[in-house]
Amino acid sequence: MQIVEAPIHAAFAEYARVPIAFMVEKVLEVSEAEGSTPVLSERKIAVPYVKDYDRVEHPTTWPARFDVSRWGVLAAVNGEQRLGGAIIAVDTPGLALLDGRTDLALLWDIRVSPGARRKGIGSALFDAVEQWARSRNCREVRVETQNTNLTACRFYERQGCELEVVNRRAYLEMPEEIQLLWHKRLTAH
Repeated sequence: MQIVEAPIHAAFAEYARVPIAFMVEKVLEVSEAEGSTPVLSERKIAVPYVKDYDRVEHPTTWPARFDVSRWGVLAAVNGEQRLGGAIIAVDTPGLALLDGRTDLALLWDIRVSPGARRKGIGSALFDAVEQWARSRNCREVRVETQNTNLTACRFYERQGCELEVVNRRAYLEMPEEIQLLWHKRLTAH
């Protein structure tokens, strides 16, 4: 398996061929005492369901919404087989999660094919995201997820990310979901 940078012009349709859907069986409860670090605890839900981010917003729509000319698309491949990928946004006017900063990389999306999950591909992609961001003089990587994506939250913790923001009102159309913003400061290599 190797990680390669895909050309941006045709990358999003190919990227979307790797499914991102997952089963939600547990969620993270977020407890916050003023001035302290949020405490995350798992809670099993009564009725599990499939969450598919691509049904909310398909990757092929991103170039119409944003200037993706400075974005990076990474692919985890084994020969001709795409096992996963990551998309990194930088220096994108109108993308609020970047806070107008040019030294911040936003891990916009990361996915691994269901049959290839739990084999280290996500960690290899995250490492490649960090390298890509460093090579563009970024000092930090930020990533957004939700309390419904327990696996992603635990993954970001293992990658050395810290919970930066808890936003209970981010998704007005999905009031039961809590936005979680993670970050990792990058060191020079």
